[in-house]
Amino acid sequence: MRIIVFGATGGVGQSVVKQALEMGFEVTAFVRTPSKLDLVHEQLSIIQGDAFNKEEVFAAIAGHDAVVSCLGSSQGMKKSTELEEMTKNIVSGMQAHNVKRIVYTASAGINKEIPGISGKLAMKMLKNALTDHRNAVNYIEAHGLNFTIVRPMGLTNDDLTGKYRESKVSVPDKPRSISRTDVAHFIVKALNDKQYENSSVGIAN
Repeated sequence: MRIIVFGATGGVGQSVVKQALEMGFEVTAFVRTPSKLDLVHEQLSIIQGDAFNKEEVFAAIAGHDAVVSCLGSSQGMKKSTELEEMTKNIVSGMQAHNVKRIVYTASAGINKEIPGISGKLAMKMLKNALTDHRNAVNYIEAHGLNFTIVRPMGLTNDDLTGKYRESKVSVPDKPRSISRTDVAHFIVKALNDKQYENSSVGIAN
């Protein structure tokens, strides 16, 4: 499988690139700053570009079997439409080149699904980022793509375990944070597993 990873220099994105290469994928990393991806591999191609640039995104997607988005917003807690804007470019590029499969990394909370008082507080604090993710997801789901939406709990820099819990309904019971490497592990796994097609999955330790 030949995949293109947007947001490939972030914590999750870098791990997706590394783990996908280890699994034998051909990987294209779409990055704004190539020097941030300190990795050389015969199956890795690096394209410098900006996900806000529609033409660059269109050109990069050609020839791939699937897209992985690990994009984040630069706006932090502020109101933003960055994720939605970049996602619209990706979806348009996929349609132009007849690429159907996408795994989009969102966040737990986009469906207001984190339970308890602490969950409500977290979702309130992250309201703007969650809204941007939600709008991006809505756009993906409305355009006939074969999608997997990943909804991880809070991210850590812990080591890869490959052991985490999943829920297609909400988030796993008594959810805890999850490492970026384990989120990447799920993304790579989901690309080749039909059970995750057209689904939204909450993951946590």
